[in-house]
Amino acid sequence: MARNTATKAASPSLDTKSRPSRRRGLDTFEIILTTAGELLAEVGFERLTTNLVCQRAGLTPPALYRYFPNKYALLKELAHRLMDAQDKAVLAWIEAGGTQSSTLEESVAKNRDLQKQINAITRAFPGGDWILRALRALPVLQEVQTASRDSVAATLFEILRADNPGIDENRLRTATRLTTQMAYAATEMVLEEPDQDEDQINEEICWMVALYYDHLTSGGAPRKG
Repeated sequence: MARNTATKAASPSLDTKSRPSRRRGLDTFEIILTTAGELLAEVGFERLTTNLVCQRAGLTPPALYRYFPNKYALLKELAHRLMDAQDKAVLAWIEAGGTQSSTLEESVAKNRDLQKQINAITRAFPGGDWILRALRALPVLQEVQTASRDSVAATLFEILRADNPGIDENRLRTATRLTTQMAYAATEMVLEEPDQDEDQINEEICWMVALYYDHLTSGGAPRKG
């Protein structure tokens, strides 16, 4: 019992301690996060420290600790922001009819456009590639990506279920989670292995997804035309 209590006490807090409401506090909050993202891109998450962030931002440690108890809380906030930016792009794509297509080629093209958007958003985000590594490597942060995946998958599920009455809902629910995870993995590959052919990776993942859903929604029969 004592050992379990000690383990829980040793676990770092990942929650932002407070969120500012006044302009000065908001500016400091954003400076901390921007600086953390820039440093993350330079040194990686293992070498990132709150002291480095304070030195680069010209802030005292108490100014940072007012909002973030440790570097993991910084990483979590940055991860939430990156996932939110990605999710907004996906939801906008869905709203614009991204899931609607009359041919496999059209489906692949629409998925390719989305994949390029997600890659670009992640690449432009300060420390984006390192945030993806942190999400995968640190168990304490994995729930951030899991929540994002499940939210996007749930939206896809509702759209596709409405468009395909009679479909096996358990299979569809699993499919939306799998394909969303596959898309994340393709983005990780593109950003973490810059020597790879990004266009080819995008093309292959989009064909995989399009063929998978074509098979699923047609009940296994090939699409005609």
